Amino acid sequence: HLSAALGGRNVAFAPDCIGIEARRVVDGLSAGDLALLENTRFHSGEENNDVACSAALAELGELFVNDAFSAAHRAHASTAGVAKVITNRGGLCAAGLLMERELQFLHDELADPDRPFVVILGGAKVSDKIKVIDRLLEKADTILIGGAMAYTFMLAKGFSVGKSLVEANEVDTARAALDKASERNVQFLIPNDHIVATLVVTGQLNNKGKPVTELKEHR
Repeated sequence: HLSAALGGRNVAFAPDCIGIEARRVVDGLSAGDLALLENTRFHSGEENNDVACSAALAELGELFVNDAFSAAHRAHASTAGVAKVITNRGGLCAAGLLMERELQFLHDELADPDRPFVVILGGAKVSDKIKVIDRLLEKADTILIGGAMAYTFMLAKGFSVGKSLVEANEVDTARAALDKASERNVQFLIPNDHIVATLVVTGQLNNKGKPVTELKEHR
C-alpha cells in the first residue's frame, strides 16, 4: 500500500527496527528505495529513551526528520534519543512537513478560526492534553473527547468508570476544564456508548515482558 501511494517506489520491510535484521534491510536499499521498520514500541528501550536503543536507531541513517507530531512531546528513543545521537555526530535533524502544518495550524488558524469551530481530541491522558484543552476552550464552539482520557472526565462528572484507564489525580483538572466549558458556553462532549468486557488472562508475556490479556465482550 505504501509503495502504491508513493507511485510504485520500492519499499522494503524490516521485521525489527534495530539490530541485525533492520541493518540488513537498510544496507540492501538502492538509491530511491525506502525501508519501513517494525514498530519501535516493541522494545522497552523506546519509551525509556534508552541510550543503546537510540544509538541503534541512529545507525540506520545519516539525517533525521521527525514528522510524528502526536508523539513529538515524548522523550522517547525514536524522537528525542535518536535526534541527540545524530546531532552529536554532526548530522542534521529537522521537523517534517506535517509537523510544520500542525504547528502552523496551532499558531495561525487558531488566531481567527472558521465557525463553527469543532475540536476532536483523543488519547489516554488528560495530563498530556490539558494545556491544549485549556487554550482551545477559549476558541472552540464544541470539543469532542475520545480515547481513554474520556474516563477521567466521566469520573469528574460523577460517573462510575469501573476498571477503565483513568488518571484519578487529574480529576480536579478535568472538572476545572468542564467548568470553564460551561462558563464559556462551549459544548464539551464525551462518549455515551461503551462496551463492558471481561478481562481474560492468557498467561503469556509480550516482548516487553508484560502480561498479555484479551477482552471478552460482556455487553
